Amino acid sequence: MINLDARYLDYLKSNKKLRIDGEEHRVRGYGYTDDGQTIDGYYLTTDKHTLYYNNDAEFLRMEALQEVAQKVA
Repeated sequence: MINLDARYLDYLKSNKKLRIDGEEHRVRGYGYTDDGQTIDGYYLTTDKHTLYYNNDAEFLRMEALQEVAQKVA
């Protein structure tokens, strides 16, 4: 299993960014994914996307995050 802290903690605690399609994205969080019984991969959440990887660190897919619009009183 991939040690996510060893691989991505620097991205959370510094100005280090991921480069996706030529754009830099800040990592906001990460965690493991599962199929209900076993861990089958992991995800990274950036400001704009969630990226999914399998246990071999192979990219699976990227989903855009929906922006939440909220009025501030």
